[in-house]
Amino acid sequence: MRQKRRAARALAIAGCALALTLAACEEPQEQTEFVRPVRAMKIQDAETFVQRSFPGRAAATREINASFRVGGQLFKRPIDLGMEVKQGDLIAALDPATYQAEVDRTNAELASAIAVLDRADQELTRQSTLLEEGWVTEARVQTVQATQSAAQAAVIAARSAVARAELDLSYTTLTAPFDGVIVETYVENFQTVFPEQPIARIVDTSQIEFWISIPEGLISLAPYVREVTVEFDAFPGQALPAQIKEIKNEASQTTRTFDVNLIMDQPEGFTILPGMAGRASQGRLDLPEDLSVTGFEVPLAAIHNPSGDQDYVWVIDEETMAVSHREITVIEPAPRGMRVQNVAPGEWVVIAGVEYLREGQKVRFER
Repeated sequence: MRQKRRAARALAIAGCALALTLAACEEPQEQTEFVRPVRAMKIQDAETFVQRSFPGRAAATREINASFRVGGQLFKRPIDLGMEVKQGDLIAALDPATYQAEVDRTNAELASAIAVLDRADQELTRQSTLLEEGWVTEARVQTVQATQSAAQAAVIAARSAVARAELDLSYTTLTAPFDGVIVETYVENFQTVFPEQPIARIVDTSQIEFWISIPEGLISLAPYVREVTVEFDAFPGQALPAQIKEIKNEASQTTRTFDVNLIMDQPEGFTILPGMAGRASQGRLDLPEDLSVTGFEVPLAAIHNPSGDQDYVWVIDEETMAVSHREITVIEPAPRGMRVQNVAPGEWVVIAGVEYLREGQKVRFER
């Protein structure tokens, strides 16, 4: 029995040795090359920009939820949904009785304070004359002066109370701050409302804004746009001329696009309302004669300077998806980065994590 155990143990040891020998003789497996995900932008391509259209949504140039600064019972509400109003038109009014009573009360207190001050002025004049004739002491005059100063302060406080009461009374009427349309009402007549509670929503539709999002690779072309048209889904075939009003300087962290605000006049024959969807198209770009000399805009994070005396960017070869170091010349700061030379339209430039790359490294676009 003992001999059988020894033989089994020897056989197991021999098997393990053979397995180790075979494993050592196997050829090493090739390691899979790590493909680094990168965020990249495509250098502006004027032709691509002109051919594209960008979806967006209409917004009012001005809109406000009109509300009272004071509370009370709604006394008048002459407006209705859809009504057009002019600047200064009455939107609503509160019952002014309580606020008028406060104005009357503070005016009465002011009149009383003025009367006290008049008596104090007369007493001070009388005591000053007696002091000159030697009938009273200087201490007595100083006491009367203190009383007169207190009466003056009381008049100032009473006038402030009157001004505040009159201001609150003026707040019981709510007027339109600009020409517009009533698009929403929130309260009914004779309802009790509180300060800052919305009464009606007023929208100025004399002009319409249209917000679109432009990819960061094309945003630097936006200042050169000279003709923009917007076509709304509700009115197909009606291209409305628009202008660029505002370009945001910070890209969305999720979509890497920049918000651009267009503005246009209301067309004749139909009305564009806030919230309507449409698409914006660029009809003409007024580019510099030699854009390569003027330079192309790239984000600041795309530029790195490992040696301290030369600026670089990483350029991606779309066929091999490998990166290469490209020397660049920085021309000047730009609204959303730096304007640089030695990059061409259509090239992909890495814009984040440039310090982790090496020459020839394989990359993939981060979605």
